[in-house]
Amino acid sequence: MTVRRVQSGSPWEESFGFARAVAAGDRVLVAGTTAFKGDVLYGEGDPYEQAKVAFTTALEAIAEFGLAPESVIRTRVCLAHARDVDAVGRAHKEMFDAVRPVTTLLIVQGFIDSRVLVSVEVEAFRGTPSEEL
Repeated sequence: MTVRRVQSGSPWEESFGFARAVAAGDRVLVAGTTAFKGDVLYGEGDPYEQAKVAFTTALEAIAEFGLAPESVIRTRVCLAHARDVDAVGRAHKEMFDAVRPVTTLLIVQGFIDSRVLVSVEVEAFRGTPSEEL
């Protein structure tokens, strides 16, 4: 099995030694992704905007493997505050309503930067989709 890794340029990828996304077999896994692009946090104070940016970055990572949102089979969403569930849920629905991946939502103690409100993970399938049952 061939394993391929891609980087997004996040400063934490280099300092922690991880890849933004890894393709192995028929899966592409995207690491925890926030609304940071380089040293800039987009949507500071706005969980909806942070979720949109984070999911967009994660989708850009799977695009490196020729995949689109329709390939997403799982999302994991970590929030710093329960109060942000509705805003982040709205962002998730806008991006994945037609896809309907399985989803896990967690409230966490916090993130490496206290301004981060949302972190997302995405898992995509590279195989041939079968018909729905």
